[in-house]
This record gives sequence, C-alpha cells and structure tokens, in this order.
Amino acid sequence: MLTTRLPSRVEPYKLAARAEHLEGLMALDGFARLTDEVGAQAGDCRVWLDFGIDAQGRRVIRGRLEAELRLPCRRCLSPLAQRVESEFLLGMVTSDALAAELPSTHEPVLVENEQLSLLTVVEDELILSLPQVVYHDEADCEVSRDQLTSGADAEAAREPAASPFEVLKRLKGKH
Repeated sequence: MLTTRLPSRVEPYKLAARAEHLEGLMALDGFARLTDEVGAQAGDCRVWLDFGIDAQGRRVIRGRLEAELRLPCRRCLSPLAQRVESEFLLGMVTSDALAAELPSTHEPVLVENEQLSLLTVVEDELILSLPQVVYHDEADCEVSRDQLTSGADAEAAREPAASPFEVLKRLKGKH
C-alpha cells in the first residue's frame, strides 16, 4: 500500500539519468484546476513514475495514476463515485519546437530550469482522464426521465405528429 507523499517538484533530468522510480500519493485537494472542473475532492491520487532514457536518447517518464473521484451526475448534479485511471508516456522537452519533434506516442512535458512540477503533470493527466459524461443509473438518480423534459415539450411529444404534407394541402386549397 502506498503511503509516501510525492514531492511537488523534481529534477527530472537527474532522475532520468539514474533511471529512478517514484511512487506515492498526492492529495486531491491540492489540484485547483481539477476542483474548478469537477468540484472539491478528498483523498489521494496514487502515482507511479519511471524516469529514464529511451533507445533514441529521449528523456521520458512512464507513468500510471489511479484516483477515486466524486464527479457530478450530469442529470441531477449530485456527486457520484468514479474511478479514474491513466497510463501515460511523457517526453521531456525544453521548448515547443522540441515538443513538435516528439513521436505521437509521447506527450510533451515542458521542463523549465531543470525543474518539473509533478503537481501540474499529475493534475493534467487526471483532467485528461476524466470521463466525458457521468450519470447515475436511472433508478439511483434524483432526477427522473420525466423531469428532464419541460411541460410543453412533454405534451407535444404525447400528441401524434401532424403529417408533414398537411401544410402543402392547405396551401393548395385541398383540405
């Protein structure tokens, strides 16, 4: 079981040169952009990171993360427990020009002054891993299917649709 807290910043080139492995926890309440996106979170994100140099000499980070998030249901907006997982391969770069040279299998991560914010990297991956939509099962949702339609729309849906040619009949004077 992971109990170690990961640092918020690291020196990734040194870690890659030594082929270091980091694993530990990061508090979910420390991710401001994630909070803005899906609301306040509690608990920890579990993170595994392998720093290294690939066969082409690129400095890379292979990573995996897991978190249990409380995401708002798109129907009733009540929180719903959702497991989020991600595996990623990051290529360390110092400029946008170098990022463009990375193969499509690598996501670029910008290293400035030989420092990397692990907090930002993990938060980016969490946000990218969020499901597009989250719904409770209909039986568990606080909003029923009938409540999702407005009164006028619901009444119109119950009435049989008029023939699309009815207007043409009236225009030609043939009732």
